[in-house]
Amino acid sequence: MARYTADILWTLKAGEDFGNGRYSRAHILSFDGGITVPASASPHVVGKWADRAAVDPEEMLVAALSNCHMLTFLHKARLAGFSVAAYADHAEGIMEEIAPGRLGLTKVWLTPVITWSGPAPTPGQLADLHHAAHEECYIANSVKTEVLVVTA
Repeated sequence: MARYTADILWTLKAGEDFGNGRYSRAHILSFDGGITVPASASPHVVGKWADRAAVDPEEMLVAALSNCHMLTFLHKARLAGFSVAAYADHAEGIMEEIAPGRLGLTKVWLTPVITWSGPAPTPGQLADLHHAAHEECYIANSVKTEVLVVTA
């Protein structure tokens, strides 16, 4: 079993009005490897109280799904005897109402573009590699969100 941690720090700034919701949602995320990331609520959720330059939870979930799929895909491709030279993905998620008054990230599209060094898999082999990666991806196994892999 592995354990993962993140530290979050938010502080009310001088002049902000917490009781009336007039406060910045900007905060700091720190991870065990030492990296610190500026974070915020999504501007789609809190408007001007968000830090548009910071990462928001919804973006982090989309990125985590893409990142996990890529890492698992690279492993599966290597085991299948293929050599990947580059992997790029523009991942996108949508937020929708899942019940009255409740929103959720319901669908994430992964659109990987892979450059091979050496023979490339057939379209069927590529689909099988993506399916195997999705089935084994820890993050995809942890969410209800529908994850679709769209390849050219």
